[in-house]
Amino acid sequence: MAQRSGQEDPERYLFVDRAVIYNPATQADWTAKKLVWIPSERHGFEAASIKEEKGDEVLVELAENGKKALVNKDDIQKMNPPKFSKVEDMAELTCLNEASVLHNLKDRYYSGLIYTYSGLFCVVINPYKNLPIYSENIIEMYRGKKRHEMPPHIYAISESAYRCMLQDREDQSILCTGESGAGKTENTKKVIQYLAHVASSHKGRKDHNIPGELERQLLQANPILESFGNAKTVKNDNSSRFGKFIRINFDVTGYIVGANIETYLLEKSRAVRQAKDERTFHIFYQLLAGAGEHLKSDLLLEGFNNYRFLSNGYIPIPGQQDKDNFQETMEAMHIMGFSHDEILSMLKVVSSVLQFGNISFKKERNTDQASMPENTVAQKLCHLLGMNVMEFTRAILTPRIKVGRDYVQKAQTKEQADFAVEALAKATYERLFRWLVHRINKALDRTKRQGASFIGILDIAGFEIFELNSFEQLCINYTNEKLQQLFNHTMFILEQEEYQREGIEWNFIDFGLDLQPCIDLIERPANPPGVLALLDEECWFPKATDKTFVEKLVQEQGTHSKFQKPRQLKDKADFCIIHYAGKVDYKADEWLMKNMDPLNDNVATLLHQSSDKFVAELWKDVDRIVGLDQVTGITETAFGSAYKTKKGMFRTVGQLYKESLTKLMATLRNTNPNFVRCIIPNHEKRAGKLDPHLVLDQLRCNGVLEGIRICRQGFPNRIVFQEFRQRYEILTPNAIPKGFMDGKQACERMIRALELDPNLYRIGQSKIFFRAGVLAHLEEERDLKITDIIIFFQAVCRGYLARKAFAKKQQQLSALKILQRNCAAYLKLRHWQWWRVFTKVKPLLQVTRQEEELQAKDEELMKVKEKQTKVEAELEEMERKHQQLLEEKNILAEQLQAETELFAEAEEMRARLAAKKQELEEILHDLESRVEEEEERNQILQNEKKKMQGHIQDLEEQLDEEEGARQKLQLEKVTAEAKIKKMEEEILLLEDQNSKFVKEKKLMEDRIAECTSQLAEEEEKAKNLAKLKNKQEMMITDLEERLKKEEKTRQELEKAKRKLDGETTDLQDQIAELQAQIEELKIQLAKKEEELQAALARGDEEAVQKNNALKVIRELQAQIAELQEDLESEKASRNKAEKQKRDLSEELEALKTELEDTLDTTAAQQELRTKREQEVAELKKAIEEETKNHEAQIQEIRQRHATALEELSEQLEQAKRFKANLEKNKQGLESDNKELACEVKVLQQVKAESEHKRKKLDAQVQELTAKVTEGERLRVELAEKANKLQNELDNVSSLLEEAEKKGIKFAKDAASLESQLQDTQELLQEETRQKLNLSSRIRQLEEEKNNLQEQQEEEEEARKNLEKQMLALQLQLADAKKKVDDDLGTIEGLEENKKKLLKDMESLSQRLEEKAMAFDKLEKTKNRLQQELDDLMVDLDHQRQIVSNLEKKQKKFDQMLAEEKNISARYAEERDRAEAEAREKETKALSLARALEEALEAKEEFERQNKQLRTDMEDLMSSKDDVGKNVHELEKSKRTLEQQVEEMRTQLEELEDELQATEDAKLRLEVNMQAMKAQFERDLQARDEQNEEKKRMLVKQVRELEAELEDERKQRALAGAAKKKMEMDLKDLEGQIEAANKARDEAIKQLRKLQAQMKDYQRELEEARASRDEIFAQSKESEKKLKGLEAEILQLQEEFAASERARRHAEQERDELADEIANSASGKSVLLDEKRRLEARIAQLEEELEEEQSNMELLNERFRKTTLQVDTLNSELAGERSAAQKSENARQQLERQNKELKAKLQELEGSVKSKFKATISTLEAKIVQLEEQLEQEAKERAAANKLVRRTEKKLKEVFMQVEDERRHADQYKEQMEKANARMKQLKRQLEEAEEEATRANASRRKLQRELDDATEANEGLSREVSTLKNRLRRGGPITFSSSRSGRRQLHIEGASLELSDDDAESKGSDVNEAQAAPAE
Repeated sequence: MAQRSGQEDPERYLFVDRAVIYNPATQADWTAKKLVWIPSERHGFEAASIKEEKGDEVLVELAENGKKALVNKDDIQKMNPPKFSKVEDMAELTCLNEASVLHNLKDRYYSGLIYTYSGLFCVVINPYKNLPIYSENIIEMYRGKKRHEMPPHIYAISESAYRCMLQDREDQSILCTGESGAGKTENTKKVIQYLAHVASSHKGRKDHNIPGELERQLLQANPILESFGNAKTVKNDNSSRFGKFIRINFDVTGYIVGANIETYLLEKSRAVRQAKDERTFHIFYQLLAGAGEHLKSDLLLEGFNNYRFLSNGYIPIPGQQDKDNFQETMEAMHIMGFSHDEILSMLKVVSSVLQFGNISFKKERNTDQASMPENTVAQKLCHLLGMNVMEFTRAILTPRIKVGRDYVQKAQTKEQADFAVEALAKATYERLFRWLVHRINKALDRTKRQGASFIGILDIAGFEIFELNSFEQLCINYTNEKLQQLFNHTMFILEQEEYQREGIEWNFIDFGLDLQPCIDLIERPANPPGVLALLDEECWFPKATDKTFVEKLVQEQGTHSKFQKPRQLKDKADFCIIHYAGKVDYKADEWLMKNMDPLNDNVATLLHQSSDKFVAELWKDVDRIVGLDQVTGITETAFGSAYKTKKGMFRTVGQLYKESLTKLMATLRNTNPNFVRCIIPNHEKRAGKLDPHLVLDQLRCNGVLEGIRICRQGFPNRIVFQEFRQRYEILTPNAIPKGFMDGKQACERMIRALELDPNLYRIGQSKIFFRAGVLAHLEEERDLKITDIIIFFQAVCRGYLARKAFAKKQQQLSALKILQRNCAAYLKLRHWQWWRVFTKVKPLLQVTRQEEELQAKDEELMKVKEKQTKVEAELEEMERKHQQLLEEKNILAEQLQAETELFAEAEEMRARLAAKKQELEEILHDLESRVEEEEERNQILQNEKKKMQGHIQDLEEQLDEEEGARQKLQLEKVTAEAKIKKMEEEILLLEDQNSKFVKEKKLMEDRIAECTSQLAEEEEKAKNLAKLKNKQEMMITDLEERLKKEEKTRQELEKAKRKLDGETTDLQDQIAELQAQIEELKIQLAKKEEELQAALARGDEEAVQKNNALKVIRELQAQIAELQEDLESEKASRNKAEKQKRDLSEELEALKTELEDTLDTTAAQQELRTKREQEVAELKKAIEEETKNHEAQIQEIRQRHATALEELSEQLEQAKRFKANLEKNKQGLESDNKELACEVKVLQQVKAESEHKRKKLDAQVQELTAKVTEGERLRVELAEKANKLQNELDNVSSLLEEAEKKGIKFAKDAASLESQLQDTQELLQEETRQKLNLSSRIRQLEEEKNNLQEQQEEEEEARKNLEKQMLALQLQLADAKKKVDDDLGTIEGLEENKKKLLKDMESLSQRLEEKAMAFDKLEKTKNRLQQELDDLMVDLDHQRQIVSNLEKKQKKFDQMLAEEKNISARYAEERDRAEAEAREKETKALSLARALEEALEAKEEFERQNKQLRTDMEDLMSSKDDVGKNVHELEKSKRTLEQQVEEMRTQLEELEDELQATEDAKLRLEVNMQAMKAQFERDLQARDEQNEEKKRMLVKQVRELEAELEDERKQRALAGAAKKKMEMDLKDLEGQIEAANKARDEAIKQLRKLQAQMKDYQRELEEARASRDEIFAQSKESEKKLKGLEAEILQLQEEFAASERARRHAEQERDELADEIANSASGKSVLLDEKRRLEARIAQLEEELEEEQSNMELLNERFRKTTLQVDTLNSELAGERSAAQKSENARQQLERQNKELKAKLQELEGSVKSKFKATISTLEAKIVQLEEQLEQEAKERAAANKLVRRTEKKLKEVFMQVEDERRHADQYKEQMEKANARMKQLKRQLEEAEEEATRANASRRKLQRELDDATEANEGLSREVSTLKNRLRRGGPITFSSSRSGRRQLHIEGASLELSDDDAESKGSDVNEAQAAPAE
């Protein structure tokens, strides 16, 4: 690196030395000692090793100094293996606890590594020195690298955010939080520096010195914000006193295109006052130090010590010059494009803020009013801000405040004026800061290039917990709660994504919901409201205080899990909230003021109207401030006026902050967040020092420990498969087979071999995941395994070396023995001569050489043989290989053939696949092109969306500006109107004052004249008045006591009334539910009836259709029968005509013959012949006429039949129409019924709501009146105390003026109350209308209502009894008071008791504190036990693993034991063999005994030299010798093996014992845990109960003490009152004034009562009008019903007429039949019975018609009755109108009386002014008159109430009549239905009559035919008679033809048959016989 020096190596501050970490010595040390963390006051936590466990305590030895200490088990935390030392990501720690996190951060910090990851967090510790890790080289090093590739750094966070934004097209955010001085601002700068370097445009990269470049401006925005928003604090020399969110916009290519800054919670109070050794904002010091002379004169600047707002004067910052900083700030402003005028205006405002502090106020001598002794500073201030000095001073000292609808000037006290000036200074500076941020945003905004995405950097204060926390801390902690919730949510979403990516089963837990209760407690709007909502609600109330806010908060949220009340009564905190970082105590002082942030709106208006455009721009939103009239609570109307403010005007600080936070959180949720947590290491600003407790608190507050807590829930430790296999394969040596295996499979096999609990791990796609603590256990196992292996290796090495040394020693021993033996032999033979010869001759002998030569030859021969055998073997091998190769060649040839075939197929496949690939590539290209097109479209749409959003934002800004302008204009209009009103009021006041002065002048003259004469009289009157006054005071006290009792009784009655109302409402609800059920049942019944009616109607219709069809069939059959009869009759007539013709021809032949016989006849015979011919002609004519008549009759009958059919069809259609109309009416009535039921329900709901509203309004009215009376009483008491006898006349005049003002105010109040009462009257009118509409439905409830009224009357009687008892109790109370006066001495004793009780209470409070401490300790132990339980569960899993490992080891050991047994058996065999050899060699041993002894001596010497030989072990290892094992070696190995076997057995037994012990310990631990848990819960419960009981007792004692204190105060007050009675004699004139005021107030009350009565009368009049309208509506409905009845009557009349017509028709037919029967004389006897039957039928029909007529008459009578009822209703309506007219006249009379009373009131006021003394008597007289009038009015009201009751009774009667009408209508409907049924019956009877008529016609026709036959027979007989007569005349013989006689006989038989048949049913057969007779 370019800037790296020899000492400052940047990598030293970034990278960790891993060699130190992987030091095996430290690893072994950690393994050997059971190292843990224990708490330490100095170091936070210290390392210690566990020595011994003693129950709940553990004996540990400190690693640092070796001291021993006893520590509670709960306080011990596990230590991580040395592998995890200085780990870069603390989430990888296997033991995640506070101690490990702190130790890791401490180690890294002391090594110069200030950045550390903790999961998603990047933790930064302030180094308090400059580190070389922020250069451009470092930026380039981190550029383009992933997070895990580089060490932790803020650049790594920035780079990951930048890369994610570019790759994922997702907005990013970097959240920097921490305490003041932790380095948030510096890290924010580094982020901006990195992004400006990485994402600057090409132009900017080439030349960084181009002014106005965006990246440069972005970097220069920070100095400006720092100078205006940063300040020096105790913790930090450059502390940001505001939060900011910097939003840097990037285009699609990743270049910066703009930026935007949002700020939060500027600490504006720092502009006014600072703590010790702290400064205000830098800009003030920079301006005073760096401004030139010209600028100082322009800005009216002075020295540092001349400004009150610079509390500590000039405090320099070490290493910085304010003058240079001022020049840098100015240069930055020029770079940002600020104009000179803008800079000058800003500096003017800064100077004016300082000038605000120099305005001094003084308290006037006699009053509290503030005054400004000199206005030099005010002149300077007004010059700087462009205001008028006089208006400014007036606005500060006597601002105009809105009281009701008017404006009043109110003098301010010194404290109020100081507060107003400070508030204005703070508001001015805040507005300047907001404008500056807006101006910087305007400079950084680039609208030409639209940003595609952004990176937001949030620099905001972290969690704050002081001793006492205020509103600002609540806002900051609320923000951090929301941010922590975002982190928790984000963290587990990322965890879940990783788990999903790795394919792990995981139930998602949103840990963000853990923080929701606390957030709800702060921000919830309602049900129940949160802290901010309650604070806003209290801000609306004028008399609200911080205390009422706290009380309401405790009342609403007292039971919340995250809320706690203060534990002690003397506790400084008001309440406590349990945040995620811990409990925070809040003090609610000045919260309401801080939330409302009130300003003097008069000055604000002046600033808005400033001549300086810049100042006016700053104060443009003047209409949105909280004014003085909304804060002071001077009048009760401020409540209403505050509520009438328009939307968007009165916005509290809490609301605005909550909105901005909601927007910020919405922005952050739409981004991918990156978390940076800054930590301050110490408060001394020293480098290299770290305060552990301070860091731990910050870790807790910053949520790092919270994140670790969440981390423990998942699988925080994760390792890649390869690393896991490489590191831990040593634990499972035989699990993985040799050869290649996939990493995942290998890990699965390893895990299976390790036999881990499945809950402790998850295997993903590329990693293996573990729960917290599992890796530490695996590390321990690995270390133990490695130690075992190393020990075994060392043992093998030592054994090998020892064996080698032993073998060498043995060789040396044998060599020594040989040497000794040879030496001894040489010593024996050296003097023997033959030995000398032998030694000399032996080398000369050849024999010795021959043996050597033979030996050499043998060796050569052996070598040749070996070569031959080798060659033969090689030849055989070659042959075998050749054969094998041939076989392989054949196989390969076959395989080659198969491969060629497969290759051909594969080639075909490849061709097909290539074609497919080509197709797929084409499809892929198409899809890629489509994707590109879609991306382009998407990009275009996104650009359009952003343009639209920008356009919408512009429109919104325009709308806001227009809204602001409109509100400004409205405000100007209001101010102008207010000015006009003020001027008018001033004119009126001046006129009144002028007239008052004139009158007062006259009065003074009169008084001066009268004073001398009336002095004596006044003294006498004074004495009398004093007596009267005493009496009146006694009466007043009695009356007040009675009033209190009455109020108590009234409250009790109201409670009872409320109870009764509640019961009545419950009963009404039940009744309503029952009615609803009844209605539903009725509806269901109606539906069933409808269905039944429909089914019956269908059945009737089908029956009618069937009857019609049968009727048609019968008619057709009758027609056929008629036609057949006609045909038969025609045939018969033709036959008759032929017969007649034959007869006539026969007669003609006979006559011819007779003529031929008698040729010579006489003239007489000729005449006879002519006569006969005439007769024949006449008969022919008669026949023709008869045929014609017959045809005419047939035609007429047919016509009649047709007309009858038509009439019947018309009647049928009319009946159908009538039925359809009835069904329609029925449906309409049903729908009306349903609508009425719905309306009834709706009206009931409306009634309930209106009653609820009315009750609320009544309660509000009562509260307002109570407030008015209370305020009046307080004012009178204060006036009594304030007045003095010396200023009597002045006091009288001032009291009169105040009374007039009050009169005006009360008139306004009365007007407002009247408007409210009018509203309530309107509501009541609506209710009365609804009641009138509902009264018809509520008649069933009247009985219950009467019962309730009776109960109420009984309760009233009981109340009267109670009142009597109260009177008796009052007397008793008076006696008791007398006794109390006597018993005043007992008070001292009570005070002593009280002191004792206070002492007891203090002791109890101390005990309570101790209990609370114990409770906290128990909680702590409970938490520790819970953690220990978790750890024990993990340990239990570990123990299970250990047990499984031990079992495996035991199996392995058994295997090894079996092998060792085999080896020992082998060794035993070898031993036997060796023993056999030993026996053989024993003989040799005897010979060598001496040598052996010498060898033993040498052995001892060698053993002495053993230590020396061990040192030479390494040298001996190099010398290897292949000496065979001998007996000693075998025995030694046997012994070692036996020792190993014994050791293994002992180890196995020890392991089994340890396993049993661990299991027993585990069981004991579980039992102890359960017992401790149960005991702990029992103790907790008992302690809670004891605490609750003690708390109740304490509360009870406190209440009793408060009651006693109250009694004492009352007694003292009574004693003081008795004492003051003597002094009150001097103030009799004041009493007279008070009496006059009271009298006037009573008159006003009487006036109000009269007005209320007048309103009651108006309401009653309205009710009468409404009832009149109701009656009109009902009369209209009854008229409609009458019309319907008339229509029904008309229909009935039409039906009656139709039946009349039918009757007439039947009568006509009867007459015709009678005529026909009369004509047919011969058939009279036959038809007599038929006639009787028809007459009986007709009589029956006539009776039914008469019944119908009687029904009609009944209907007419009912109609007449309804008309009479309508007439009576109209007459009653007229009566009601006259009553309404009377009430109207009464109202007018009351209005006249009201006017007269007003006139009298004015006269009274005038007389009070003119004649003060005479007013008492006149007012008393007038009060008497008013009381009489009141009684008169009460009587009139009672009379009016009686009238109302009467009208109500009449209305009830009318409703009863209407109900009767409805019942009559129902009866009419029933009668109509009956009439319809009768009509149907009549129709059926008519049909039957018609059928009978047709039968009668048929019988008539038959009779007619028979008559014709009889006439023919008669004619034949007459002819025969004539022929007989002729023959007789001629004298011929009488002969009868047989044919004729036979025919006659048949005729006679037919006649006899016809006459003898009486049955009507057998007529058809007789007719057939009659028809057959002529045919024969």
